[in-house]
Amino acid sequence: QVQLMESGGALVQPGGSLRLSCAASGSDANIYRMGWYRRAPGKQRELVADITNGGSTNYADSVKARFTISRDSAKNTVYLQMNSLIPEDTAVYYCNFRAGNILRNYDYWGQGTQVTVSS
Repeated sequence: QVQLMESGGALVQPGGSLRLSCAASGSDANIYRMGWYRRAPGKQRELVADITNGGSTNYADSVKARFTISRDSAKNTVYLQMNSLIPEDTAVYYCNFRAGNILRNYDYWGQGTQVTVSS
């Protein structure tokens, strides 16, 4: 089993930066993708960015060129560097590890960390 713990959420002014961290305890050899999702008030959860075991990354159009996802395999940690933050980035950010085997895919989720962008 894997447990995920996010950190780094805060109140920040527009134009500011934050780095979110997601540390995983436990292990699952079937994990093949790590990512960040967010849920803004009144909106559905959306994918922000993800990274595969091979290092391929994918970003939502709204965060391209502003956010960077990275991982430290030795520390079992994934990061989200967020620059040029705008009020529309305000949301609860969730870490996600996706695993899969021959039968099914399944997900691990963190508890979420609040990011608020406001002056």
